[in-house]
Amino acid sequence: MWRAMSTIFESPALTFEIVAKCSTTKARASVLKLPHGPVSLPIFQPVATQASLKGLTPEQLAQTGCNLCLNNTYHLGLKPGQEALEKIGGAHKLQGWKGNILTDSGGFQMVSLLKLAKVTEEGVRFLSPHDGTPMLLTPEHSISLQNTIGSDIIMQLDDVIATTSPDKARMKEAMERSIRWLDRCITAHKHPDRQNLFCIIQGGLDLELRKICCEEMTRRDTPGIAIGGLSGGEAKDAYCKVVENCTTWLPQNKPRYVMGVGYPEDLVVSVALGADMFDCVWPTRTARFGNAITSSGNLNLRHASFAADFSPIEPDCTCTCCRPVSDGGLGITRAFIHHVAAKETAGAHLLTMHNVHYLLALMRRVRAAIVEDRYPAFLHAYFRKLYGGDITKIPSWAVTALRSVGVDLLGELEGSQVPNRE
Repeated sequence: MWRAMSTIFESPALTFEIVAKCSTTKARASVLKLPHGPVSLPIFQPVATQASLKGLTPEQLAQTGCNLCLNNTYHLGLKPGQEALEKIGGAHKLQGWKGNILTDSGGFQMVSLLKLAKVTEEGVRFLSPHDGTPMLLTPEHSISLQNTIGSDIIMQLDDVIATTSPDKARMKEAMERSIRWLDRCITAHKHPDRQNLFCIIQGGLDLELRKICCEEMTRRDTPGIAIGGLSGGEAKDAYCKVVENCTTWLPQNKPRYVMGVGYPEDLVVSVALGADMFDCVWPTRTARFGNAITSSGNLNLRHASFAADFSPIEPDCTCTCCRPVSDGGLGITRAFIHHVAAKETAGAHLLTMHNVHYLLALMRRVRAAIVEDRYPAFLHAYFRKLYGGDITKIPSWAVTALRSVGVDLLGELEGSQVPNRE
């Protein structure tokens, strides 16, 4: 039997309620109520970087079942700019989006995309990619931009460095500075009644630093908490240890957002480790290279072997592309995608629709398995199908991580069942 939970957290612009919890793993199903409607967790958030998901209209994005997407503060701050956003009334009106929006702080782009960037206590100094003008992003300016954007969830400006950095002193400095910057963000936040500020846990792969950061950030009592600084090239075993430990140290009654994660196997494992929210550009970016996400792995539909394959992209998928015409879909085949993928933008457009739908549907299946308390069986079935029934191909990091929360992927599971596809 699944266990009903009564854990509820409320703030002026957010309500978080756990509705069920896996009796074996740390997975939980919950509802996140935001100003632009409720969101069922666990969830994957598609990334609409410049207030647009590449290849999809807002209506098409909504048709995938999405009601929470991510915009990029750095890019929107440059273009159309804060003044234009103020005039139109924020990003919802700019992009015609009726659902919820989460914005990152803009700091990650300063550090990852721009070579000429320097982090000081004041903020991030960088050169404009447009005209080389010296610019400064402070915690206060980041929050001001996000207040103008009007996103439902806003992120603190944090000091981000690669988890693979060998500089332990710099890692500690970045963690401590992120805590100080959170205090400045809280002070600068003008609209806590309608926008939710999430803190970001830093500390690299050092679990002691992560624990200190969790304790300090928790004291600030923000409506939600993100685990940041991951997906930067670290080993998957190390990634899983950080997530599993942080979810242990963080409050049980608040949403936990692991930033920058989007591979399907990473999602299902991270949910088992106690995470609720994810985002990544990968599903849309890989679509532009002709790759389709399926339950049997990723398919490069540009490959000649698909030239005469007239089956759907993913059998039984209910996305607009895969559904037959008789069922209101487009009836798109692998052969058609192969034909247009390298020649027409339609190929990337169709695959984006499919890939985004696939990950959102995967999260709905994950949620159903948690509510029905069959998540261990779901994990067994998921990994066996992904690797063609050969359990020896399941990556060791996934086996180790899931074993830490009571699931043995290499063993037999009585009553294991393949959950119905959506």
